[in-house]
Amino acid sequence: MSEQTWFIIAMVIYLAVMLGIGIWSFTKTDKYEDYMVGGRGLHPFVAALSAGASDMSGWLLMGLPGALFMSGFSEIWMAVGLLVGCWLNWKLVAPRLRSYTEVSNNSITVPSFFENRLRDHSHTLRVVAGIIILVFFTFYVSSGMVAGGRYFQSSFDGDYLTGLLIIGAVTVVYTFVGGFLAVSYTDVVQGSMMFLALILVPVFAIISLDNPGDIFTFQLDNAYGDVANMIGANSNFYNLFQFNDTTAWAAFIIIISNLAWGLGYFGQPHIVVRFMAMRKPADAVAGRRYGVTWMFLCLVGAVFIAMTAPAFFAENGQAFFSDTANYETNFLDMAKVLFHPLVAGLILTAVLAAIMSTVSSQLLVVASALVEDIYAGMINKNASDTLLKNLSRVMVIIVAVIAALIALDPDSAILGLVEFAWAGFGAAFGPVVVASLYWKRLNAQGAAAGMIAGALVAFIWGGLPQFGVMDKPFGLYEMIPGVALNVILMVIVTLATKAPSKEITDEFDEAVRFAQLTVGDSDADLDAVRDKVDAESSQGKI
Repeated sequence: MSEQTWFIIAMVIYLAVMLGIGIWSFTKTDKYEDYMVGGRGLHPFVAALSAGASDMSGWLLMGLPGALFMSGFSEIWMAVGLLVGCWLNWKLVAPRLRSYTEVSNNSITVPSFFENRLRDHSHTLRVVAGIIILVFFTFYVSSGMVAGGRYFQSSFDGDYLTGLLIIGAVTVVYTFVGGFLAVSYTDVVQGSMMFLALILVPVFAIISLDNPGDIFTFQLDNAYGDVANMIGANSNFYNLFQFNDTTAWAAFIIIISNLAWGLGYFGQPHIVVRFMAMRKPADAVAGRRYGVTWMFLCLVGAVFIAMTAPAFFAENGQAFFSDTANYETNFLDMAKVLFHPLVAGLILTAVLAAIMSTVSSQLLVVASALVEDIYAGMINKNASDTLLKNLSRVMVIIVAVIAALIALDPDSAILGLVEFAWAGFGAAFGPVVVASLYWKRLNAQGAAAGMIAGALVAFIWGGLPQFGVMDKPFGLYEMIPGVALNVILMVIVTLATKAPSKEITDEFDEAVRFAQLTVGDSDADLDAVRDKVDAESSQGKI
């Protein structure tokens, strides 16, 4: 059989497994809460890999190795920022959010948590948050579909539209059928595939070299890359602070902008919803170990792919660069040479897995924003469990169709909005999430002011340059000014307006106490702890 046939067989196997998980998850999804957050029964390993896979996307396998290959270790700062942000998110947000969302009227989405936590009877927080999610994630989903279509086109010599429809349809089907459980368990498979691919490719590539030590020296003394876009010898390849043709100030801006990606974690709805879905707050400890370890090893693998590629392609005449502009397919091109076509095909599907895991998570979050936060929260508060579950499934299809229509143009500039959307959520939601969990004085007015300010700054600072309206001021990533203005206005408006009621502050104390009693005790009975907290509260001990 030809190489392409093996690749297609590998993709069919992978897609069949994804559909199988979706069907299995359907049998486990009885209630609306099951469809949205898996009935709060997610194992920490599943939560960790699901959060990681839905977060990293194709950037981890293609974007990062390509950037490092071309410019060297000065591009590693974004990975550092993301790793630190991931650890802090699991450490600071996960345990308290799991506790507080259950205490605060069993909130199952970020917007509903904001409203319940701050008793926002005007529904301003829920509506604003729902609109932000709807707008940003619709384009975010579309960018994933564009990436899927391009992936199918470049990896299997297929038609862009055919690839978009196949990949989009399978993702929609397992999300539609199985809901949160399907998304989470497919994420585990997809995260495992990403991990294995990022470990196996550099290991086998290094073993194949005549002198494995060349990975540390070849690019320092020799030009490398494709003849159409040759990269000169880079003696500063391993220098973290060396940026070509930039001033010290410009280099500083680049470094802090890349590190600032880590700030985005606190506000990503498709990531923090995994925290809400864990079995108990104590699972956050194990989840942090699984999640951060997975991410660290994947990043190490991506770095070693970039380190190995210059010498590997120079030694292997049969290897060629599919992408000579950005070198983002080095990982895939190396796999084609190193492994049997079926194994190489499965490694190729790791990129597809990264794309689909992100798209499915985002589809579910958008559906929850429309159904839980707008329909059930404002229009029909007495809607039945069955109606809400079925409406969520309908919304998954509608959002997917809209995103697919936007993605019909393979040259769509929508891919550039991934960076913009990450900043939008981080700047709009991140500070409010953290303040909701740690600042008792926070009120609805302050949260709304900060959220709106963060979203607007991210849109103006980062969005308009995407459409060619203006240049990005100072070249600074919009996350930084967005988060800064959010925090400033949130604090000023909160302190300038009425303090929260005793009901709100008492619930805050109960949530903190609930977290204290459960985070350190993995065997704690949540119902018993809840009764104890209620008793202490009624006795005035909290």
